[in-house]
Amino acid sequence: MADMLSQSFVVNALIVSAILGLLLSYLGVHVVGRGIVFVDLALGQISMLGVAFAGFVGWDETVISILFTMIGAFLLSFIKIKDKRLKHEAIIGIVYAVASAGTVLLISKTPHGESDISEVLFGSLFTVTTSQIVSLSIVFGIIAVVQFLFRKKFFELTEQFENRQVEHMRVFDLWNFLFYLSIGLSIVFAVRLAGVIPVFSYLIVPPVAAVLLAQRKNVVVWISIIFSALGGFLGIYCSVQFDFPAGSSVVAALGALFVLVALIKFTKFVNLRVTRNGESAQDNNAAD
Repeated sequence: MADMLSQSFVVNALIVSAILGLLLSYLGVHVVGRGIVFVDLALGQISMLGVAFAGFVGWDETVISILFTMIGAFLLSFIKIKDKRLKHEAIIGIVYAVASAGTVLLISKTPHGESDISEVLFGSLFTVTTSQIVSLSIVFGIIAVVQFLFRKKFFELTEQFENRQVEHMRVFDLWNFLFYLSIGLSIVFAVRLAGVIPVFSYLIVPPVAAVLLAQRKNVVVWISIIFSALGGFLGIYCSVQFDFPAGSSVVAALGALFVLVALIKFTKFVNLRVTRNGESAQDNNAAD
């Protein structure tokens, strides 16, 4: 452990994974609650489409990726499905598929297409620089402050989506747009460092695991944050110890922890059923 922490690139990877996990797992509580789990993949892929387009035409990658993501967040904020036969996921899934295809097409025209595609999907945590960590901290800090100050508004809106009470919502809702803007900005910077798949995992896996373990929103948020921190640390640790790719290791660690949570939940469910059946049998015997 001490040897691992003595290496600066490992420490940087741990810091980045912690920063990503803290904010993304919190935003993920809203994403899972709204039932729009593909929004991260869609916005992440739109961001990468911007990077690929900028590389193709020779423009600044950061500016173009932010522009693409902001446009994507703005358009996605208008999606309000009223037809009960359709879900948000269907439309967002289409956006993700088209953005993915466009990204692959543009990257295929670059000299190192295959390696670029791999980095788009899983990032490169061990090559993160101190300046990138500072930039990430500033952006994520601002987003975290906005989310904290207006948390009641965001949670009220999420509950409306959970209960499918969005019929009265205006075509353009400021708070809904700010929510998508928060996700969009966080994804722009997160995907560039960690890749689309790890960012998606940070956003979705911890909140879903937390929902399996708790009912109250506050408890769900804290479990989600702790889960993401633990998964990120275990992923980086396994990557260093067994020479695995960092992004893939983080995703695998989060997945393993989720399986453990699912087994705990299943065991509790089975024990509850057995207890209830036993009590029911005792009641029947007493009645006889």
